[in-house]
Amino acid sequence: MAFFSKLKDRLFKSSSRLEEGLDAIVEDGGEEVVEAVEETTPEVVDEPNVAPQVEAPVDEVAPEAPVAAPDPVVREETSPAPESIPAKEPEPTPASKPAESVPEPAAKPVERQSLLGRLTGRKPAKPVVKRELDDDMLEQLEELLIASDMGVDTALRVSANIAEGRFGKKVSTQEIKQILADEVARIMETVAKPLPLYPQTPQVVLVVGVNGSGKTTTIGKLASQFKEAGKSVVIAAGDTFRAAAVEQLQVWGDRAGVPVLTAPEGSDPASLAFDAMTKAQEMGADLLMIDTAGRLQNRQDLMEELAKIVRVIRKKDESAPHNTLLVLDATTGQNALSQVETFQKLADVSGLVMTKLDGTAKGGVLVALADKFGLPIHAIGVGEKIDDLAPFDPKDFAQALTGSDSL
Repeated sequence: MAFFSKLKDRLFKSSSRLEEGLDAIVEDGGEEVVEAVEETTPEVVDEPNVAPQVEAPVDEVAPEAPVAAPDPVVREETSPAPESIPAKEPEPTPASKPAESVPEPAAKPVERQSLLGRLTGRKPAKPVVKRELDDDMLEQLEELLIASDMGVDTALRVSANIAEGRFGKKVSTQEIKQILADEVARIMETVAKPLPLYPQTPQVVLVVGVNGSGKTTTIGKLASQFKEAGKSVVIAAGDTFRAAAVEQLQVWGDRAGVPVLTAPEGSDPASLAFDAMTKAQEMGADLLMIDTAGRLQNRQDLMEELAKIVRVIRKKDESAPHNTLLVLDATTGQNALSQVETFQKLADVSGLVMTKLDGTAKGGVLVALADKFGLPIHAIGVGEKIDDLAPFDPKDFAQALTGSDSL
């Protein structure tokens, strides 16, 4: 999966503190133990001490003899006996000596391996660092998860689940990464959902978030992807207070071939949203994506303005907005939790999009969000390009987050 490779490369591009931390925890207080690894090369089999059968040299066969060459794969089992091959006219050649006088080729040295190793198909044992999963190790693991912005409650719950059935046992670095990856994937599995599409048109998608979270870019990427999927999309530039936001949306609209509805700078964004719904209906659009001005969750006046947009939209369609996407910046860490809580009260958030995972070493906040709120995570972003926003896959994310090789 191309996006997963990009995710592994870019997620925590400054180095994964979580992955490095797991390595350090196991090595601290761990010790080397001998562990067998499954055989990946052909098994070496000791040849029985029996003299090999020797076929007559090719020189003994007359060129005109009507003997068909056997298939090379079957030759070992169906080679004719030496006496069945017609000999040449009697000549005093070295080949006419008895077969047992022909020198045998030097036997290749045979790799000696224990009988158990050959039977189980395992390589010789090699040392692996393992550490006992005790209270001290669990405390270090909890601190590491909290430091990766997984949150106290989630970190404690995850650590307890990891210890269940394994406490007192020795685990290696790769094993603890795999266990953590499985636990993260289990938490995220229930929230990994694509943006739902409804038969009612236009489907209104309201996009909200704080300043600089990546709302405008996310709208442009989603609009482009929906257009490629055959959907008719219209964008409304509801951030009427920032000219750069309108210009940025127009650039994305041109790139995606999607119309962008605008209003004069300083216009009422609620009025623009109402007019955009009317025009989207006239155009027969499948989706109307409405951008909103970035606002801090602690600015009551701005949050009330967002609530007004929702009220006005519902005058046009009681069921609108059909989706309210909250775009979160992964670099904000635990602050994302308070953003979700505030926006959910005023705008009835229906799903999340997490951006800028390539710029943080604390992507664990996404696990905390899933564990606390259970809101659908529709997509994640790891860059500025159009293909840097993709549907959220819990297993891929867990694998990239922990540095586990596989799930």
